[in-house]
Amino acid sequence: MKKAILAAALMGAIAAPAAYLSAQDPEVAGQMNASRVTAGTYATDPAHTLVEWSVGHFGFNPYFGLFGDIEGTLQLDPANLGAASVDISIPIASVAVPSEGLRDHLLRPGKDGGDPDFFGAEPGMARFVSTSVTPLGANRAIINGTLTMNGQSGPVALVTQFTGAGTNPMNQAETVGFTAETTIQRSQWGIDYGIPNVADEVDLKISAAFEKQ
Repeated sequence: MKKAILAAALMGAIAAPAAYLSAQDPEVAGQMNASRVTAGTYATDPAHTLVEWSVGHFGFNPYFGLFGDIEGTLQLDPANLGAASVDISIPIASVAVPSEGLRDHLLRPGKDGGDPDFFGAEPGMARFVSTSVTPLGANRAIINGTLTMNGQSGPVALVTQFTGAGTNPMNQAETVGFTAETTIQRSQWGIDYGIPNVADEVDLKISAAFEKQ
């Protein structure tokens, strides 16, 4: 199952950015050109870094939402991509969904002092720390790491695509961008409310911008 999920994510990561990248205007600040990337320490641009999650709802349709205000660092040397590392923290309370009622459910405390259905009123952070980076050509990589969430930790593999680099004209910061995809089973992190009607498998899509420090 895990190999099938990873293979599907890889195919999606290869295909999904194609339309976006082929439409890039040469006058746009960021370009998919690895020669623009310089070695160093980068930090997320929290205003433009997002994690989208999608989960099956009662077998009828997928439901999705976002996390934002994401902070973290990237150590990157284009001459040695295998040595790259990333450490990202996601505030769970930043979760955004169209339904205010659902957001309240995601973040409400457990009844009568019991465990919450999902994250609870003080959900803290989800943190991903890489353990290895395996390049797949010039612009893609598998980033393996550990995701800690809801007081539990487990392995996650991100299929990652380089999407652009250049100087941000708003603040003159050297910026690099990536997308990434993976699928996790939320029950591995102790979030098992509603399974199987609310699916165990959660698809994650990440869009990240990093600015050189």
